[in-house]
Amino acid sequence: MGVAATRSDTPTPARSSQSSPAEEAWVLLRSLLFAERRRFFDAAAEFELHPAQAGALMQLDEESGLPMHAIASHLACDNSNVTGIVDRLEARGLVTRRTSERDRRVKHIVPTSLGIEVRDSLRERMARAPAGIERLSAKDQRLLRDVLARAVRGPRAGRLES
Repeated sequence: MGVAATRSDTPTPARSSQSSPAEEAWVLLRSLLFAERRRFFDAAAEFELHPAQAGALMQLDEESGLPMHAIASHLACDNSNVTGIVDRLEARGLVTRRTSERDRRVKHIVPTSLGIEVRDSLRERMARAPAGIERLSAKDQRLLRDVLARAVRGPRAGRLES
């Protein structure tokens, strides 16, 4: 299934006899998410961070931090890649390694006070709704929220009829 551009360069699903409303919705949602990647990259660049570094930092809490393997899982990358990401964050003074109390072989990555400031700024910037969603009426925003919530909850949410 292709995507056709309208006058406003807003992608719309190219309809075919094989495409379903679910596939068409997924095309539109992917387009929105892909466009928002640029906002994340810009936010990371504002702090002179690689997107992977920003993504790792955004996952951390102040208290216990996360073990390296959990960061790798969040970033969907190999554990060996996280070492370099954390090394660079540590060199910038944004995180520190803390030995786990349960297993001395495991290192938890904990943000420093500077890391918390940067993380919170990144989270705040990314928490803002995309302009395309902001432009919707309040009624449509609530409808979108509710439909996406049902989609996230999965099969227990029940099926919607078209």
